[in-house]
Amino acid sequence: MEVSCARCFGISLATESTIATMRFGKKKDSVKKGKQETPHAAGKGGAVKVPSSFTAFGDEVRMLMAEHAATESAEDWPIVKIVDDLLVLAHGHGTSDIHIEPYEERTLIRFRIDGILHDVAEVPRALHDLLTTRVKILSRLRTDEHAAAQDGKLRFPVNGDKVDVRVSIVPVIHGEKTVLRILSESERVIALDTIGFAPHDLAIIQRNIQRPWGMILATGPTGSGKTSTLYAALKVLNSTDVNISTIEDPVEYEMERVNQIQVNPRTELTFAKGLRSIVRQDPDIIMVGEIRDEETAKIAVNSAMTGHLVLSTLHTNDAATTLPRLADMGVPPFLIASTVSVVIAQRLVRRVCEQCTEQRAVDAGVLAVAREQLSPAMLKTYGFGAASATATYGRGCGECQDSGYRGRTMIAEVMEMTDPIRAMIMSRENASAIAAKAVKLGMTTIAEDGLRKVQAGVTTLEELLRVAQE
Repeated sequence: MEVSCARCFGISLATESTIATMRFGKKKDSVKKGKQETPHAAGKGGAVKVPSSFTAFGDEVRMLMAEHAATESAEDWPIVKIVDDLLVLAHGHGTSDIHIEPYEERTLIRFRIDGILHDVAEVPRALHDLLTTRVKILSRLRTDEHAAAQDGKLRFPVNGDKVDVRVSIVPVIHGEKTVLRILSESERVIALDTIGFAPHDLAIIQRNIQRPWGMILATGPTGSGKTSTLYAALKVLNSTDVNISTIEDPVEYEMERVNQIQVNPRTELTFAKGLRSIVRQDPDIIMVGEIRDEETAKIAVNSAMTGHLVLSTLHTNDAATTLPRLADMGVPPFLIASTVSVVIAQRLVRRVCEQCTEQRAVDAGVLAVAREQLSPAMLKTYGFGAASATATYGRGCGECQDSGYRGRTMIAEVMEMTDPIRAMIMSRENASAIAAKAVKLGMTTIAEDGLRKVQAGVTTLEELLRVAQE
């Protein structure tokens, strides 16, 4: 499985040093540069560096493919090696998703690392269908189906680690786009106390997950780490004296002693129907992958009301918005007030690389954007209220592939249901009023938690502005 990432694209390179160059990102003078893609913007907070290893890798691939395409047809390319080594390369860079995107004259391969997409290489359009077919074979999907979406799963070993890959293939205008979500066994379920919660917030969560009944909700946009938070909570709760059941779409991580159900629309096994079945299986703890509709919301709330601890996710922007959202789904306010224990709103930000930290001035434009998006009082409290400020950055090194960031952490707000908050829910107060009350009672907002981490040198102001604002 572990073969040269350059050789897999059809050319045997002359020396192993060239292979090392492609793997670890040192550019060779002999490599002819191709046209570079414009770096992705990091929102209003600043630009994202493209790792030098990807630039070198892309240059090598373009050059090798140009030479190879002149002598052989696409069918002669070693497609098995291409796909195998693409997975190895992605895993080695800590990639969460591989995107294989067809366009009219080319196919673009991109890696998402720490939440940011990077262009890695372009391949001839003639190879695209062969790559897609290989992925379908590995995932046991229909190779003769090209007009419908398909989902599957494959597994491959690398360096002693078992890596599960969730596969999604959908038809787009120039072919089929493939996205491979890499689920590394070594990074599956992390501890609740290492995710990034502030000590005060962690104590609230730990206290409430020990309750025999109630509802714990994790909220935020797609890719904000909600499911990881719930898995971390289940890891704490998973013991021999409880029965834990989940209904998920998809089941991302397998856990011992947890009964995990995969949603299956083909058999009409939806969240609501699966949840109805779970409550007849004598559960103590239930995890619902996502509350998407009124029926699921009502069953989940009723389960929490009748002696079960229910954990679930919801797509809302902040903690306070979750409560009116449940009401919009038809859940009566008195049930929301009496069953919801904690709402966790969260985002993921990239961590400053610890191997290349330095103190430098924050860009004046970034500070200006911060003053527009964040509370002036809060900025002043954490040292960013003046016209100039310094902060911790990563200057870029081999460990972080010259990006200045390595890994991610969470910024979050944790709203506990206290009597004043419950009274506001019963009175049908709006989300803004509930949020203001929660802050007065001690809740730290996502923005403030982010500024604390910027002040501590964990992340940067640019990252905070990229993912969160008041």
